[in-house]
Amino acid sequence: MPAPLTPRQRVRTGAWGVACWVGVALVWLLVSAGWPPATWLDRLASPGDGGAWVSPGSPLWEPLLLIEDAFGPDGITTLVILLAIGLLAFGRGRLALVTLVTPLLVSGATTLVKNGVGRDRPAWQDADGFLESYSFPSAHASSTATLLGLLFVLVLFAVPAPTWRRLALGALVLVQVVVCLDRVLLGRHYPTDTVAGTLLGVGFVLVAVALYPPTGAGEPAPAPRRGRRGRRPEPEGRRLAVVLNPVKVSDVDAFLDQVTTVARTHGWAAPRLYLTTIEDPGPGMTRAALADGAELVLVCGGDGTVREVCATLAGTGVPVGIVPAGTGNLLARNLDIPLYRRPALECALGGETRAVDLVAVRGDGLEETHFLVMAGMGLDAAIMESVNEEFKARVGWLAYVVSGVKSMMFPTIRLEISVDGGEFTTHRARMAVVGNVGYLTAGMPLLPDAAIDDGLLDVVLLYPRGLLSWVPLAARVLLRQRHTDDLVNRMTGRTITLRSQHEVPRQLDGDPCGKGRELEMTCLPGELLVRVPGEKPFPLNVAAVVNSRLAGTAGRE
Repeated sequence: MPAPLTPRQRVRTGAWGVACWVGVALVWLLVSAGWPPATWLDRLASPGDGGAWVSPGSPLWEPLLLIEDAFGPDGITTLVILLAIGLLAFGRGRLALVTLVTPLLVSGATTLVKNGVGRDRPAWQDADGFLESYSFPSAHASSTATLLGLLFVLVLFAVPAPTWRRLALGALVLVQVVVCLDRVLLGRHYPTDTVAGTLLGVGFVLVAVALYPPTGAGEPAPAPRRGRRGRRPEPEGRRLAVVLNPVKVSDVDAFLDQVTTVARTHGWAAPRLYLTTIEDPGPGMTRAALADGAELVLVCGGDGTVREVCATLAGTGVPVGIVPAGTGNLLARNLDIPLYRRPALECALGGETRAVDLVAVRGDGLEETHFLVMAGMGLDAAIMESVNEEFKARVGWLAYVVSGVKSMMFPTIRLEISVDGGEFTTHRARMAVVGNVGYLTAGMPLLPDAAIDDGLLDVVLLYPRGLLSWVPLAARVLLRQRHTDDLVNRMTGRTITLRSQHEVPRQLDGDPCGKGRELEMTCLPGELLVRVPGEKPFPLNVAAVVNSRLAGTAGRE
């Protein structure tokens, strides 16, 4: 996966964008001066008999008209809006804004150039759908190139597997070629019109990338900051360990090479690799890394792997760097850790250390364990249980949406809840969630007041009585309304105990942990040290860091 753009690369990218705009002017100068090869290209595209290449009744006629409509102004606008909504859903607001603004600028520039040049349409344009506006440059080509260029950048920085990345990029180039051919075959444009339109759109995308460079998911790379009060840069040559779930990466050697490269730029020694297994999802590897003297442990895997490694590191004074490689990645999302490999590595190896809370969990049929994100009983756990793993591997978090629709009317459960050792109170709910953080995938604020370093746990009970009750419930959650009633009830405490009359599904950090009747959860303040982006002014619990460091030192002695 490409690394974040350096300042020099940004300048070069912007220069290439300007070069594309110069290319538009050059193409027109060649055409207006009658200078080959531009005129040869346009002559070769002429049918020679005054008619269009493809006429009504031809097998290609309907497909060409379909392409014309799909990549016309309405079609491109729809696709741009859908792309922007998708980016917003993943918390990429600035990139979504760039996605909306860039096509608008391209549309305006295309119109200005059209009116300034004033080139007539080709003589062989078919009468069906005849266009009387100016021809140079092609608006279809410029707008399509802009949309595909934005997608090209997203694929380049967000798809880690080289094979899939190459296939996706090739498909985008092919779509642009098809749209340009469509304009020529229908007689709407000369070939040089489509070339100029493509250059115009690509130029705007390159300039946008130079001004707002994507790093993985499209946000700025976290730059290491040194000397800030309360922060300490790691000294050079410190020992680095990597605990990796090998199922989550396509090429283990390539991943290790990338970690080594980034580690050296931040003064860390070459990493030592520990691979998880089905029998041991992380604790044994983490203990081995500590025994080998690791001073920073990187974990690459899904929420389950991250939970196991973090639970083992709790209280040792050794920080963890998270490289998300799962579907939910809720801990990373709530800590603003980048969701893609290279920027996540930059964060882990060049970021800052933050003390966060861990939650100890006990329950019937469970060995004592921990979680970092959320635990639940009822509907949410049933959703996790019913997710098809093969389907999830293909479509990602959408698999949870499908499972959620199927499980929407999970039966009501009768719960008894005790907060901080107080008396049990009785409630009805379809799901009960206890959170150490507040946000779900796509930025849904299920527990908006939850903070991972406040020493408290937040509880939410959801009780939609019927199918239509989900509408006001969703509205209240999204609008972060804090008043409580039977539909949405909230509580806060350091220790939370949930008891159900019957065995119900349970989950810890998105992993089903079997049916049961009880979960007892206790917040352990500042128990874990996590590497977070250096750009963010996170509060640091200094006392928790000191205690954690002392505990780790004592453990090693």
